[in-house]
Amino acid sequence: MDISSVIDSLHPLEIKVLLTMGARRPAVAFKSEDLAVAAELEPSQLSMAVEWLLAKALIEIQSEIVTPVVSLTKIGEEYHQTAAPIERILAAARDAAGTGKRLTIGDLQTQPGLDPSDVSKAVGRLKKEGALLIIQGGCIETTGRPSPTADALRPLLEEVHGSSRELTSFSPERQQLIEDYSVKRGNAKEPFRVDERVTRSFVLSPSGASAVQQLMNQGVVEEVSQLSPELLKDGSWRQKRFRKYTISLRAPRVGTGKKHPYREFLDTVKAKLVSMGFQEMRGALVETEFWNMDALFMPQFHPARDIHDVYFVKQPTHAAMADESILSKVGQVHEHGGKTGSSGWGYAFDLQRAKRLVLRSQGTAVSARTLAASPNIPGKYFSIARCFRYDQVDATHATDFFQVEGIVLGEDINFRTLLGLLNLFAHEVAQAKEVKFLPAYFPFTEPSVELHVRHPRLGWMELGGAGLFRPEVTVPLGVTAPVIAWGLGLDRMAMVALGIHDIRELFTDNLELIRTTRGLF
Repeated sequence: MDISSVIDSLHPLEIKVLLTMGARRPAVAFKSEDLAVAAELEPSQLSMAVEWLLAKALIEIQSEIVTPVVSLTKIGEEYHQTAAPIERILAAARDAAGTGKRLTIGDLQTQPGLDPSDVSKAVGRLKKEGALLIIQGGCIETTGRPSPTADALRPLLEEVHGSSRELTSFSPERQQLIEDYSVKRGNAKEPFRVDERVTRSFVLSPSGASAVQQLMNQGVVEEVSQLSPELLKDGSWRQKRFRKYTISLRAPRVGTGKKHPYREFLDTVKAKLVSMGFQEMRGALVETEFWNMDALFMPQFHPARDIHDVYFVKQPTHAAMADESILSKVGQVHEHGGKTGSSGWGYAFDLQRAKRLVLRSQGTAVSARTLAASPNIPGKYFSIARCFRYDQVDATHATDFFQVEGIVLGEDINFRTLLGLLNLFAHEVAQAKEVKFLPAYFPFTEPSVELHVRHPRLGWMELGGAGLFRPEVTVPLGVTAPVIAWGLGLDRMAMVALGIHDIRELFTDNLELIRTTRGLF
């Protein structure tokens, strides 16, 4: 080891520790606490210097002693001020026996500051020690016997209060009691905490002794790391020791971020739709059945409304509708067709059911709200909507997914316009080479079509459905112009666009990033 090179690399804190340790003759071991006092360093400064010197093999660890130390937690301090649950329960049982009242576990659980877990643990311990009995009806009775735990816990809290103590300073019985009531993983609500206090002793290594000797011979000059104008003016730089550059050190690592492929794909889809002249629509994840289904001319007896297909909100169950007139118009369309020329579904529309809250099951709910909000005509709108449907979770299915949903309004649009738009989406967004259209059925569009594209590995696959909104959808919402509606599965489009064999390859890379991505919409 080149001692001169090592000395040049020493930090001022390291030099201070080395000189402090070398000042004692003959050289002896230093404990951590003694070394901090002698070197006049803060514990954090000493810790850094010691770790650096250990890495350079200039000092060695002579001994390391691990001592368990007991202290009170915040809960323990509260028990010290008031009483522990086992003390309170035993006192309550004795008071009830003196007054002749019936005391149940339910009565104890309603007392302030007593959790069910506290009551359960304390009653179980008292029953095991024979201090309590549980009789018919769940009532608690005292047996008159003392509780060794309750009797020992109070003086133990007094002893530990205010300062920590070594665990070995207590008797074996009290050590066991501390272990029973100390904080453990999964059980943080306990009065005692047992921490390990590590005491280490350090000695100079042979290389460290040589470094100390050379430092003493050449003297320690104040070290500076930057040449300032003041040092140049008065010439004091001649008496200073400049810290040398260590070019062998690694540069600080910069944790550069990178978009997840799915997040990048979502941004690409949004950017392309905006560049095509579409305006973005937004909607809430929690929606009413009215906007999710009723406004889309889906009858209230439709199987898609079953609890096995849609997630219902537990609390609150219903929402207040802001515009009762729209609710009434849609209800009339369902019952007899209203002013649309349709015969409707021919059933009694349930206004209360329409107000039930569900998790949005289709992005078309966002389009329905947009139609009711006086959209521009002509106009083009889109939404990247997170949807929820009840499904068995496996490698290719989840309970939530993304749809890219959109509508196009205009007096001169028709079914040919829809097919051209879908063909453009397939080529521009999904990067598909082959496209075909198949007839389909949806309650809210007529005519309806499914878009299928050819994947190089998976073959033909459906991307989504589209069609022209029926008058039963648009007229009650105040729109008389033709409306194209389309909804495509983004997950499938990602498979086609990114050339992924299995969607699992995309999702399992970083599920947390996908959750974060979803949270942005």
